[in-house]
Amino acid sequence: MARIAVGGFQHETNTFAPQQATWDDFVRADAWPGLLHGPEMIASVEGFNIPIAGAVKRLKELGHEIVPLAWASAPPASYVTEDAYERMWKLFDGDLRSQGPFDAIYLDLHGAMVAENTEDGEGELMRRIRGIVGNDLPIVASLDYHANLTPEMAKLATAMVGYRTYPHIDMAVTGKRAVELLDRLLKEKRPVYRAYRQLDFLIPLVWQCTFIEPAKSIFDLVGELEAGEKSHNQGIVSVTHTPGFPPADIAQCGPALVVYGHDKEAVEAAADKLVATVKAQEKAFDGELLDPDAAVLRALELAKKAKKPIVLADVQDNPGAGGTSDTIGLLAAMMRHKAKGAVIGMIVDEGAAKAAAETGEGNIMRRGIGAVVGYAGEKPVEADWRVVKVGNGVFTGTGPFYGGAKFQIGPMALVTDEASGVSAVLACRRVQAADQEMFRHVGVEPIEVPILGLKSTVHFRADFQPIAETILVVQSPGAHITDPMEMPYKHLRKGIRLKPMGPVWDGGKLA
Repeated sequence: MARIAVGGFQHETNTFAPQQATWDDFVRADAWPGLLHGPEMIASVEGFNIPIAGAVKRLKELGHEIVPLAWASAPPASYVTEDAYERMWKLFDGDLRSQGPFDAIYLDLHGAMVAENTEDGEGELMRRIRGIVGNDLPIVASLDYHANLTPEMAKLATAMVGYRTYPHIDMAVTGKRAVELLDRLLKEKRPVYRAYRQLDFLIPLVWQCTFIEPAKSIFDLVGELEAGEKSHNQGIVSVTHTPGFPPADIAQCGPALVVYGHDKEAVEAAADKLVATVKAQEKAFDGELLDPDAAVLRALELAKKAKKPIVLADVQDNPGAGGTSDTIGLLAAMMRHKAKGAVIGMIVDEGAAKAAAETGEGNIMRRGIGAVVGYAGEKPVEADWRVVKVGNGVFTGTGPFYGGAKFQIGPMALVTDEASGVSAVLACRRVQAADQEMFRHVGVEPIEVPILGLKSTVHFRADFQPIAETILVVQSPGAHITDPMEMPYKHLRKGIRLKPMGPVWDGGKLA
């Protein structure tokens, strides 16, 4: 039995987003638990589809002693404030110094955290941890699929294990895999070689989905390299590929991969094979994007013969990537074209949601909704909104991504514009529309809706793709800019292309 310290610090930072991640954002619960510190962590993460939950469960099964540190996550947003970063570090620092010694450390990290005081949030965290525990103690971290896996992270961690699905239906599984690798390394006590590679082009999030090509085949290969090499006794113990998080204006933004094993030649060969496979598929990382009006008009035509919903993915206002979840481009287009029966969710407008609750079901609410932040100069949509259904925002997710998540997102409401017949789901807190229970909570059965607008980039596919006739990708204004060519970068490293087959960044200009 080993004594293993367990903690986590999770944030996906869109440096172009208008809202920062404050300490309060890490402290409060939303779909995931709020700040956890010490023994409360063990029971509090049980049942969630998050890495720390899978790790804790597996460590118990393996018979190891768990020493809980601190764990916190905040919704994707712009820079983590220095105050929030340092408060979280203070918890880690105190526990690492007082609760040791340890045989190893497991960390539940995202991999794309940018703070006001460091552009490599995870690399800096591990640097500080190494300063306390030394360079020899095994540290294994789980990473999000969208990690910008930096050279410093690869150097400082003993090993890192990333998700293999997007939508992320394997988050808890990844935590389990990470601590199984840690257990193996502790038992075998053999030298571990590492092969780290960075790719030279940015991949838009919407085309990173593992439900579709080319990512599907690439991640099939990741699993095959790991499992196949093991079965042939080639000394590969772990393979991770992270396609990156483009809305991060940092030098090390972009796709990367890391392979671990006991045979140096096999490790290097596996890394080279994976790099070559990704590069060969570069042209395929692209697809059709529709403006809101074109998307609604096509959806109306398709809906005439469809037996299932036409889903419109409002990808640029995805709160899971730093979007405000309140832009009104797609909603306005639905209303303009009188898409009767269409529903869009979720519009995060605390004032409107609470006003709807006060107005009461069946009554008319005359006010604007959406555009609370006013991204791109947008204004709220004024209409006579009939309040159809009100909810308290407390429910449990049931889909593959949010399954088990205990939502606490404040008053919610379904409101319908009397003139167009278009409805909107209002909420108080930013959570992307990736679970059907968000709609059922206010009386909407998604499969019965002719046209369904979802503020999500890819995670919605886990629960909604099976009920969709087709999915159209909409490029409506939002803080999660889909095309990296439109992002005002300043700090990327020289030589990286801004999109698949796109122009090369040359330190402040395009070559």
